[in-house]
Parts: sequence; C-alpha cells; structure tokens
Amino acid sequence: MKKERRKPDWAEPGLPGTFASSVVKGVEGGHDGVPGSSSGPAPDTPVSRRRGLTADDYVRGVREGDRTILARAITLIESNALSHAALAQEVLTELLPLTGNSVRIGITGVPGAGKSTFIEAIGLHLTHSGHRVAVLAVDPSSSLTRGSVLGDKTRMEKLARDSHCFIRPSPSGGTLGGVARKTRESMLLCEAAGYDVVIVETVGVGQSEITVRSMVDFFLLLLLTGAGDELQGIKKGVMELADAVVINKADGENKLRAEATRAEFAHALHFLTPPTQGWTTPALTCSAITGEGIARLWESVIAFCDQTRTSGVFLDRRRAQMLEWVHSMVDEHLHTLFYADPAIVELLPRLEHEVTQGTLTAASAVRKLISTFEQRPQRNQK
Repeated sequence: MKKERRKPDWAEPGLPGTFASSVVKGVEGGHDGVPGSSSGPAPDTPVSRRRGLTADDYVRGVREGDRTILARAITLIESNALSHAALAQEVLTELLPLTGNSVRIGITGVPGAGKSTFIEAIGLHLTHSGHRVAVLAVDPSSSLTRGSVLGDKTRMEKLARDSHCFIRPSPSGGTLGGVARKTRESMLLCEAAGYDVVIVETVGVGQSEITVRSMVDFFLLLLLTGAGDELQGIKKGVMELADAVVINKADGENKLRAEATRAEFAHALHFLTPPTQGWTTPALTCSAITGEGIARLWESVIAFCDQTRTSGVFLDRRRAQMLEWVHSMVDEHLHTLFYADPAIVELLPRLEHEVTQGTLTAASAVRKLISTFEQRPQRNQK
C-alpha cells in the first residue's frame, strides 16, 4: 500500500513538488562512534498533523493567557505563507482592543555586556513584584543558511521557568537592527495575553538600533567597563537614542571601575540631546549577577513613564510609532510587489550581468527597472 505523503500546512493549494513531511526513525547504534550494530533505518513514519486552530481558538487562548496558544499565534504572524496572512490579521484585529497596556522596553548593548543575564535579573525582579513579563529575544540569522540558534532561553534558565514570564526567541531574518519583521505584532499579542512589561532584546549595537527605538517606549543601552576606545565610534550614535545608559558587571573588583565609567558617560550625556523631550538620560550601574542596582533602574523606568505620560510625550510617541509602522509595511509591500513582478523577474538578471561586467551603470539599471515596472499592464483592473 502506497504511503500517503502530506504537504505542510503552509503550502499553497496546487503547489507542486515534494516536502519533507515524514520522520525517519533513528538507528540504535553503530554510527558517529557509538558502538553497536546498526539495524538500518526503519520505514519512515508519517507525521501526525497538529490540530489547526481557528481565529476564535487563537483569540480565546491568548485572552486566557495560554502560553502554548500565544506561542502558536506568534508563529502564525511570523509565517511568510500567504495562507496564514489573512488568519493572522483576523486574530490581531480581534485582540487589538486589549493591547497598549504594557511598558515596552528595548535593550541593546555591546557584545559581552551580559544582555541575557541582565534581562533575567530584571525579569525576575519584576515577576517577584507582581508583574507579568514577556521577553522577545531576537537571535541573529546566518547570512549563508538563514538559520538561527535561538538559544536565549538557555541563558535565562530561571526566568524561563517562571510562570509569570513568557520568553520567545525569534530569528532576525536579516532585518536591520536585528529585530524580527513581526516583532511589533508579537508585542501586541503579548499585551493581549496580559503581560504588562514587554522586553525586546536586540542582537547588539551597530545594526541600526533606530528599528528598536521605533517600537518601544523606553530604550536602554547596556555597556561594560574596560571596553576600550575601539567602541567609541558606535557609542555616540546609539547613546543619542538611549533613555538610560547602564554599566553592567559592577561587582567585585570591577565595581570601582564601573562607577568611574558611569561618571564618564554621565558627563558625556550632558553634551547630547536627550531622545525624549523633557527627560534627562541617566547613567547607572548594576550587577546582573548580584542584583545590585536592578531595583534602582526599574524606578528610573517608572519615573520615565510617569513623567512622559503626564507631559503627553508617551502617547505622542506611541501614535508616531503606529504611523511609522504603517509606512514601513507599505515599503515592505512595494518591495515585494516590485521584485515579484514577472517583467522585473525577467529583466533583472540581464541588467545585473551588465552592471557587473561594467557595460551599464547602476543608475541606468535602476532607471530601466523602474521604467519597466511603471509600464507594466495594470492587472486586476477592469
């Protein structure tokens, strides 16, 4: 009897080709240095398909704070499959009235600053204080394989076990700033699930942190002492975006040096224009290992929220971010529409070859592509 091979649920109807939708049982031994005789692979076993969820299932599960359903809802909105797009937007629309009630915090820092350890420390402080915390940790994607390790939860072992915390690692997918393309929608889902603090961790300084700044209320820059002058070139640009600069690892013999570094940054901040109107960016120290300084930092976040809500800056920033979100989605849609156009698909390889051979300038190639796209037949118009 011929075994049925099912297509994955993201496959579009009528899509040709075969898919790896079955599992091959592993051998018991005799491979990769493991002693024992190999009996060879067993016949592949069809995968049992997980029950599909309706929009009502997603909405009800998220509203009830079901972390499994929340994780599946985030997977749904992160999907690039056209068959998932309509369902994802339906779920988001239903949950939209429940969003906007959290404090959104973006955290970035130089490599080695201890971002994951710091997030675990402040996350545990918040959950023990009665808050519900969602952490959207963005992992860098390989430029070659497009894969990501997604190992942030292993570096936040205690926080990952906390029932009042939800941690979701996502691949950056090559997005500038190391922020996944659907991070904004993920934040909305977490807010609808009742999480009142949402933390977005980026992959590190130097990858257009404006992307993070455009989706959070409070932007925190995590640094460490003794990094040297080689980082000065990237410090200034990101410091202009920071609502707080925190020197981590201020413990043990490093405590005095961390305090000296904090004083240097506090002095430097006087020469920069604060990114938030009416707020003076502080320079603080903390230790993610001992927890010293964590409570003081959270008090600074609360003071920031109280001050900006009173002045109206908080709400104005949220509104501006929503409009920027609209424009970025338009840009993304036009980018996809342009490169998916049949005329562009046909013309682009030839122009690329001419540019690389030096027979056509880049500007001329762009003009030809744009002209071709503008002259395309207006499909779907009657």
